[in-house]
Amino acid sequence: MTPKRDPYKIDVLKEKEAWALGMGGEDKILRQHRKNRLTARERIDALLDRGTFDENGMLAHSDLPGVQDVTPADGKICGFGMVDNREILVTADDVTVLAGAGGRVGVGKSHRLAGYAQRKGIPCVTLGDAGGARIPDIMGSDGMMSMTYPISGPPRNRNAPLITAIMGECFGGPTWTASVSDIVVQVKGTVMAVGGSSILTIATGEKSTDEELGGWKLHAYETGLVDLFAENESDCLLKIRRILSYLPSSSSQLPPVAPCDDDPRSELETVMDVVPADPKQAYDMHHLIELIADQDSVLELKPFYDGSLITALARIDGHVTGILANNPMVTAGAMGPGACEKAIGFITLCDSFNIPLLFLHDTPGFLVGKAAEERKLGLKIMAFIQALHRSTVPRVSVIVRKSYGMAHCNMSGGRMQSDQLYAWPTADISFMAPEVAVNVMYGRKLQNSEDPEGLRQAYIDELNKGSEPWEGAGLNLIDKIIHPKDTRRQIIRAFRRARGSNGEGGFSQRLLAGWPRML
Repeated sequence: MTPKRDPYKIDVLKEKEAWALGMGGEDKILRQHRKNRLTARERIDALLDRGTFDENGMLAHSDLPGVQDVTPADGKICGFGMVDNREILVTADDVTVLAGAGGRVGVGKSHRLAGYAQRKGIPCVTLGDAGGARIPDIMGSDGMMSMTYPISGPPRNRNAPLITAIMGECFGGPTWTASVSDIVVQVKGTVMAVGGSSILTIATGEKSTDEELGGWKLHAYETGLVDLFAENESDCLLKIRRILSYLPSSSSQLPPVAPCDDDPRSELETVMDVVPADPKQAYDMHHLIELIADQDSVLELKPFYDGSLITALARIDGHVTGILANNPMVTAGAMGPGACEKAIGFITLCDSFNIPLLFLHDTPGFLVGKAAEERKLGLKIMAFIQALHRSTVPRVSVIVRKSYGMAHCNMSGGRMQSDQLYAWPTADISFMAPEVAVNVMYGRKLQNSEDPEGLRQAYIDELNKGSEPWEGAGLNLIDKIIHPKDTRRQIIRAFRRARGSNGEGGFSQRLLAGWPRML
């Protein structure tokens, strides 16, 4: 009997698709599962709305002779899909194919699609689990020159959000992508570094572990390169979905607005229980943020990195808002180099995607000292100021208690052109603490006084009175002194005005779109 012909070669297509879907083979898939990790395809299925993945480059393979048959999709699984009915591009490293190392064809595929998504305004999500570049592909002059980043690769002008997840041992490629991403999530127990410990030992003789080079605690407390940390892969993918809910699909759109059941006219009944009137008594600024924001809407970024400054996405009146707030529980709210880095990256993120900024002041200034100077504090303070000057989204500032020195300017006070500058009656605004200033201003008089302690206290009382907000309000340098219970209501009014009746006032001029995420 003559075999039935298949003129459209559907069987061939099905066979090749099955080969691609098999990834690196059952043994390597099982090895991944034994680590309590999902495969690249399982991760994509868990991230996207069910049945929406539309893969591109499924039948790609290596261009090197002899390895075409063992490189399905050339180790990079890429395509489009939906998250809460919004289209995204997702790229996942397939660690079952040659340890996930990037080959010329796979890397080129992911770069081309990333460039396309950026041009079309489609958010990009990278699921990293790769050991750098594939050595045979990148060795030699031809390999090196054909594997460099193209101009349309990951570094871009933030036309669409880029989110990277670190889900395995990531070196090289995933680290580069994470470093230019808007938000990075790392699963605990994974690694993100430029190079691994084995290569480091061979190249330099230095001995270290992968965990020491790029574990989650390093990035949480020391580098600040990671924004959120996940307990496991499921938690990581849920966090990515949540992040996307705060961001527009492209810079030409405003962030999604969520329904809000909270009455915008309501008072903050418990606010005075949260913030003590005594300026020497510490409190956790997180509690005030929770009162101001819509219920359960606060998503803090870089929560472990220089906690003197809180940076968080939240919703206020249903609208996404970026919050920068000093936290008196950490170094009394005095900001260091890390806080400046957090602020620069956060302002850049918000300004690039039309997210208005709310500043909550309670800081005695910057945390100066030898360690801060070694980390170029002066440079970072001014880079913070420059980012603030270039931001063009609506800005509202509230001076809760202390707002001293240059930090007052960095928190969008004074003449930093906030749409509205409010102050509580407890606001304390000056160049430095009176207890310090009195020694500089009246040191000689105090030395020659018969009652130095009494005179000192009199000078402190005088300086304290001058630091109260009434003089600033009298000269119209403060728009309004508000009752603490009215804080949320006033913020909502201010942002509604700033957006304008047609919402056009909510768009940024995007002067920070090309800035690095951390300086």
